[in-house]
Amino acid sequence: MELDLFAAQLSFPLDGFQAEACRALESGHGVLVCAPTGAGKTVIGEFAVHLALKSGHKCFYTTPIKALSNQKYADLVERYGKADVGLLTGDVSINSDAPVVVMTTEVLRNMLYANSPTLRGLSHVVMDEVHYLADRFRGAVWEEVILHLPDDVRLVSLSATVSNAEEFGAWMETVRGDTEVVVDEVRPIPLWQHMMVGRRLFDLFDTTAQDADPAARLVIDRDLVRHLKQRQSLDRYDNWQPRGRGRGPSQSSGTRPLPRPEVIARLDEEGLLPAITFIFSRAGCDAAVAQCLRSRLRLTTDEQADEIVRIIDKHTGELPKHDLSVLGYWEWREGLERGIAGHHAGMLPAFRHTVEELFVKGLVRAVFATETLALGINMPARTVVLERLVKYNGETHAELTPGEYTQLTGRAGRRGIDVEGHAVVLWQPGVEATEVAGLASTRTFPLRSSFRPSYNMSINLIDRMGATEARGLLERSFAQFQADRSVVGMVRSIEKDERALAELREQLGGEDSEYFEYAQLRERIRARERQLERQGRTDRRGDAVAALTALRRGDVIGIPVGRRSGLAVVLEPDHDPTDPRPLVLTEDKWAGRISAADFPSPAQALGTMRLPRHVQHRTARTRRDLASALRSTGIVAPTRYSKRKSPAASDRELATLRRALRDHPCHTAPDRERLSRIGERYNRLAREVDSKRQKVAATTNSLARTFDRILRLLAERGYIDTDGGVTENGHRLMRLYSESDLLVAECLRHGTWKGLSPAELAGVVSALVFESRQDATTADRGPTPPLQRALGETVRLWSALRTDEVAHKLPLTREPDFGFVTAIHMWARGEPLADTLLAAGDRGQALSAGDFVRWCRQVIDLLDQVHQTAPDPEVRSAAAKAVGAIRRGVVAVDAA
Repeated sequence: MELDLFAAQLSFPLDGFQAEACRALESGHGVLVCAPTGAGKTVIGEFAVHLALKSGHKCFYTTPIKALSNQKYADLVERYGKADVGLLTGDVSINSDAPVVVMTTEVLRNMLYANSPTLRGLSHVVMDEVHYLADRFRGAVWEEVILHLPDDVRLVSLSATVSNAEEFGAWMETVRGDTEVVVDEVRPIPLWQHMMVGRRLFDLFDTTAQDADPAARLVIDRDLVRHLKQRQSLDRYDNWQPRGRGRGPSQSSGTRPLPRPEVIARLDEEGLLPAITFIFSRAGCDAAVAQCLRSRLRLTTDEQADEIVRIIDKHTGELPKHDLSVLGYWEWREGLERGIAGHHAGMLPAFRHTVEELFVKGLVRAVFATETLALGINMPARTVVLERLVKYNGETHAELTPGEYTQLTGRAGRRGIDVEGHAVVLWQPGVEATEVAGLASTRTFPLRSSFRPSYNMSINLIDRMGATEARGLLERSFAQFQADRSVVGMVRSIEKDERALAELREQLGGEDSEYFEYAQLRERIRARERQLERQGRTDRRGDAVAALTALRRGDVIGIPVGRRSGLAVVLEPDHDPTDPRPLVLTEDKWAGRISAADFPSPAQALGTMRLPRHVQHRTARTRRDLASALRSTGIVAPTRYSKRKSPAASDRELATLRRALRDHPCHTAPDRERLSRIGERYNRLAREVDSKRQKVAATTNSLARTFDRILRLLAERGYIDTDGGVTENGHRLMRLYSESDLLVAECLRHGTWKGLSPAELAGVVSALVFESRQDATTADRGPTPPLQRALGETVRLWSALRTDEVAHKLPLTREPDFGFVTAIHMWARGEPLADTLLAAGDRGQALSAGDFVRWCRQVIDLLDQVHQTAPDPEVRSAAAKAVGAIRRGVVAVDAA
């Protein structure tokens, strides 16, 4: 057996789940393996590589991110040699014809759509971190690959522990055929849960109770509970005490969290380093490292520091010397020499890779990281520390879910090094032990599909299989599989509710009774009132939209409600008849776009003010000066705003229904109130049943309906011909893999980007990939007239596309963001890194080097696509030159 030969080459015996999955794979089955972080799932992927090589076939090993692909490539090269292993990550291509190729999942998806000859001879595909298909931005790629791979390719899907593994496996069985699900929930390294309160480290759970009965319910440690009660008493006493001379809050009780250097030193005393401390902000990670550097904390010997310097030079030797200070190199290097580092997406990739290697080698012993480190990078630690149980999710501050807690703490415990791992939550005022225990003891992490048809996906499906087959494929997706399962439960619920409705009807005397008629009359009145309320809202919005579209540049208006209420001046009008969003500046120095939702009563121009020809509203000084000028106009915002009269007040139908209710015989019946309550229950339940029926109808074939809407829009715009075939423009769209794919295709089709220099083309392309960390903007029109024209035309095409998307009830293409235009234009023209980072920043803060490189790479990626697809040879040439101009300095080093 090949498994015996493979296992004999390993330095450790296979665990039960590994052996079970490998046996299934050798027997010709596909496998889905769900196991905790660090359990050794990749061994099964490596066995698939072994099987492919032994049979003379190919194996593709896919990962969700480039860093993981690079890491896996290095592992496989060490095992099989450079000749047999290749790497494809979009911007890197090494030995692509090798029998084993490591790649990002997007690369494989693109290969499948292009029918790449590289697919010939493929027998196995490993999909590492397949639970990424829940990612709302990129998750659809995983399902596309699973659905499109030829049936004879064996799929090895490796996932973190999910609570609905059987459901996911049942879907895989449906779409891929014979698939064995292997679930292992036992961590190879036991995890101990702790809370650190001040300098004291407590077990979270009472382990003695568990030792006596392993099946017993988890009990919070009594010493911890008692100590926290004492802390809370000290807090209350301290808050009651009057503030004396020089005394600040909480200084006497010592209830503040321990400073970070002291936390690390305390863990070191307990033998719990190396440790990863998760801090949910990049600035927080950098501040933590700076705090440690200001202390006397040192975690390395002189010999280790020498080794660290050697590894630093290996990774960063090619960085331009004149950029080192701008990159924060010397502070970063000092931290590493002392065994301390940060790790987040804002760091230069070369810096991150250095930290990863030093941590794995045990030379860096304290890392402060954002949660992105928990997404598969091989950086396990003895201990994971959580400073807070709340993180910003992009929209609001939200509490950690049990799944997120499990994923983060899963980094604790290094296989083959540690006998146990440790998770430490730092106590803060307001944190309850029961809250931490709830997170630590819950293992619910359901996998939910994020699959939705896009323009690029739809046009590729049409070209490959036609509309009918494509609908069938969409209906086989995991998203539709889950939706259909939810429909089954909803239908059962409807059946139960209908039985309850029948019982309530009987209590009212049946459908022909006067009481039932009376109840229905009340329901008709309620429905008419709701209808009139909706009509009023629609009319109010229509008035608000009309008023917004009539505004001109320089008009001063009053925003009636919300955080932005008060005076504002219009910087950039918007005449979109469906959803105008003019750009304004308020008297409080806020600049952004407003919408009809901000105006319960229509906006009115209260006056006008002169504006500079070009308003750089993203700079604080400009906002401050304009806000001051606005306040000095003497225009006063109204204190009261007129409100439209409710349509219900003059509605004849509603008046007739109310009169009929008063005249009904049951209106004066002695048991009217009792029966009315029954009638209300009946009507409420009937409304719920109707809502559920609508959900069932909407859920059934929902993806296919979205697909049909996309096809109608593409046909209207000339990407699909009258016979359902793909046009020349459609073939261009097939090769554009971007969040704004159709907008890019429209810009190329209309020649919007003709006549631009390479730097100008880079600038306009950046508007379709960049996302500002603050409010997006389209006000900064670029540094040159041709670029300003191109950006203006791009926005016009986007606005027209959005109007069509609204009409077809499709998700909206996001607005172009000009926040990176000036910076990428400067960089492509050869200007210094320091100036470029400052131009790319916000509110006077320079953009981080890591973010700069990341956005440059995304611009390069889209420019490469433009180079391949643009119909105009000048645009193709400018795109190729732009790529070369951007790929210099720090960008070139990290693209190598």
